[in-house]
Amino acid sequence: MPPGTSGWGSTQGGTISVEPRINDRIRVPEVRLVGPNGEQVGIVRIDDALRLAQESDLDLVEVAPMAKPPVAKLMDYGKFKYEAAVKLREARKNQAHTIIKEMKLRPKIDPHDYETKKGHVVRFLKAGDKVKITIMFRGREQSRPELGLRLLNKLAEDVGEIGFVESSPKQDGRNMLMVLAPLRKRAAGDRPAEATEVETED
Repeated sequence: MPPGTSGWGSTQGGTISVEPRINDRIRVPEVRLVGPNGEQVGIVRIDDALRLAQESDLDLVEVAPMAKPPVAKLMDYGKFKYEAAVKLREARKNQAHTIIKEMKLRPKIDPHDYETKKGHVVRFLKAGDKVKITIMFRGREQSRPELGLRLLNKLAEDVGEIGFVESSPKQDGRNMLMVLAPLRKRAAGDRPAEATEVETED
């Protein structure tokens, strides 16, 4: 194992690091040694632990510096850091915030325009995004909320194979809102809501 890549003979320093001490940076008389497969070796002199690490072509990594004596484990530290970085990236990827797209429709939308808008909603849902559907009422249309509700029901039914109603329709000023979410992200046991009632906000 080349010097410097695993810590052997390395004298670099100067900055405070949260990484564990490895190999000859472990400056204690003895350690409680753990083997590469988790087996307990026992308390050994630091020189013997370092020799075992070199003979095994592994690193001696201090995993519990506050213990008495400190606990050190034989491992491939480079591989350990790589696997830890991969797990961190996966965790961050899983924590990515869901993007909410918005689609605006008129209650008396033309059939061709409806199909176009529905196509966009389908594309968003397939990409894993939530979609906020906004029905915009103008003038006398505000006295006909059933038109918007009927349209939302139709849209929810048309995309039912890939999406579900996460937030039932509610009136928001001159608009009516509903949120659709990708079906594959619905938690087990959740039942899709039905767009049958309109919630009004004070």
